[in-house]
Amino acid sequence: MIKKTLNISSSPHIYKRRSTGDIMRNVVWALLPVVFFSVYSFGLNALLVIATATLASVLTEHFLCKLSKKESTVHDYSAVITGLLLGLTLPPSFPLWMAFVGGVISIALGKYIFGGLGYNVFNPALVARAVLQAAFPVAITTWHPALLPDRFSTIAQSIFTMPFMQPQFDAISGATPLTAFKFDGIVAPTIELAFGQTSGSTGETCAVIIALGGIYLISRKMMSWRTPLAVLLSAFILSGILYLSNSEIYPSPFFMLFSGGLMLGAVFMATDMVSSPLTPLGLWIYGGIIGILTIVIRIWSGLPEGVMYSILLANAISPHIDNLVRNRVYGTNKKIKVT
Repeated sequence: MIKKTLNISSSPHIYKRRSTGDIMRNVVWALLPVVFFSVYSFGLNALLVIATATLASVLTEHFLCKLSKKESTVHDYSAVITGLLLGLTLPPSFPLWMAFVGGVISIALGKYIFGGLGYNVFNPALVARAVLQAAFPVAITTWHPALLPDRFSTIAQSIFTMPFMQPQFDAISGATPLTAFKFDGIVAPTIELAFGQTSGSTGETCAVIIALGGIYLISRKMMSWRTPLAVLLSAFILSGILYLSNSEIYPSPFFMLFSGGLMLGAVFMATDMVSSPLTPLGLWIYGGIIGILTIVIRIWSGLPEGVMYSILLANAISPHIDNLVRNRVYGTNKKIKVT
């Protein structure tokens, strides 16, 4: 007689042997080309900033787990991803002590205070980025030119600023394409934006490499294609309408897609599985909100960039989006409420 055990449990039912660690590890693989290109563009400065933010995130995760007498979750790669993403959103000449503080905030305030992995409401890296922008507005808006000849032999003086001291930035600091457009009306060529020949945050300059990382994750079925496509499509359509209405005032939609952190945010931040909706229609709405808000902030606000605030605002309303579009369960009259 054959004895079999039938396990009956509530959904979701796992149908593939794929753990959280597997997914996170592949996200790290997808991020590595972006990291390598940032080091190629900005040299030792970018390497130090990204390494510091990542180290701070990992150490904070391990320390908080030990403090709460839990098994360390460093091995699941989520803290590594948070640190990498934070480092990729910072300027290349950002003081290291500020980057370290950002790494601590990303885990402690952005993740652990909500209960750890799987419970964070907002993207942890963007929470830290928002705090750093409020606390250190000058340092986080001072940019370093890309592809300098001495980038592998010289380190910016501001990198080694002592804690709570005023950083001294080099005279060669330059504007990002979005800043140049916002305040001087200068539009960078699309080809330079696509292939990372401009200044900006360490990991936002090369749209092509970021997009390839997203394609890799989508091909491995470790990312929903709906969210990045909705973000980019909505941003392209709105900026395209504005461009057609008056091309002398508004830049082309390709400039909007390839400049700033839109590509990095659409591929690696808006797609955070924890803080984004669960339903397919919810993902389209969620991505559309991020894309539209980004263009609105860039065009009509006093800020040249808008991706960070757009994603954080969309994270906040993500559960409500799911509640609105939740499918009715067969045989019932009411939609399921997402808690």
